Amino acid sequence: MVDVIYQNINTSEYLNIKSKPVHIKEQLKIKIVDNSFLPGAKDDDWFAHSALPALKLIEKERPGEIKSFLSIGSGPGLDVLASAEVFGSKKLALTDLQESVVKSGVQNIKSNLLEPEKIEVKGYSGDLFEPLRSKENENQRFDLIYENLPNVPLPEDEDINKSRSSTAFLEKRSEKIPGEVKDALLDLHYLAIQQVHEFLNKNGALISLISGVIPIDTVKSIEKYIDGVKIDVLYYNWNIQTSFYSVINTYAKQEEQGYGPFIFYRENDLKKAFEGVSDEESGKKALDIEKSLKDKRLTATEALKLLNQGENVGYTIAILKTTIYDQ
Repeated sequence: MVDVIYQNINTSEYLNIKSKPVHIKEQLKIKIVDNSFLPGAKDDDWFAHSALPALKLIEKERPGEIKSFLSIGSGPGLDVLASAEVFGSKKLALTDLQESVVKSGVQNIKSNLLEPEKIEVKGYSGDLFEPLRSKENENQRFDLIYENLPNVPLPEDEDINKSRSSTAFLEKRSEKIPGEVKDALLDLHYLAIQQVHEFLNKNGALISLISGVIPIDTVKSIEKYIDGVKIDVLYYNWNIQTSFYSVINTYAKQEEQGYGPFIFYRENDLKKAFEGVSDEESGKKALDIEKSLKDKRLTATEALKLLNQGENVGYTIAILKTTIYDQ
């Protein structure tokens, strides 16, 4: 039996807009089935907190140009609905591992659009871009593709088909992944960047949300392993999550196994580093901000100790834009 949770979301609050939405309903009713991750409160929802401001920057740079949008590993489809409002796209799509999650996500999108009959909505179940390679789905291309794929491997004693463990990934894969990429737990992001050229329209882009516990230079090192891609930091932010103990604890365990290093900071140090930085300039200043925090770095193990002592700790979040320059 599939467990179902419903969330009611105020669109204007979630999207941080003052006017009424024009493409989706004012009050969203989101059905969340088992296996799908649960969207958090606004400040604890990575998409709303960090990806959404980045998408707004894209719409500001390219108004009305994003006609098609795909989310890889969307879950309940809330990111697709938000993007429908930001871009007014007429072609929307999502993928996820489990078919039940995909069906529910498609239903959420269609039931919360103001004019669903005018918009093409499709869902694909499977790993990364694999379902788009089937004969019936071939030649699917998009102006913008978004991914917030998990960094942390699934523990061996957990089943990815049970509970909400789809927020982790299966570590044992057949693809060849460079050692420094694997050590940084960037496996799925690397594969998405490697494969995305097959599914982008001309001048299209892949938007990746990656936790800044991994240094920016390490993330950008992916460029040297994949021909024809350019990776830029579009938006840079920081956050503290209410579920933070489990996040730090997981990274601390990965450090014990030789992965990392993973970087955390005290809350006050993050506030000071980002003070006065606008959304528009955050991406360009990302390396400078990271450099200013260099002597404030904490390992996951150190951050976990401080957290247990009652001190707030956080980390940065990078929104990357990957473009293809050999199209």
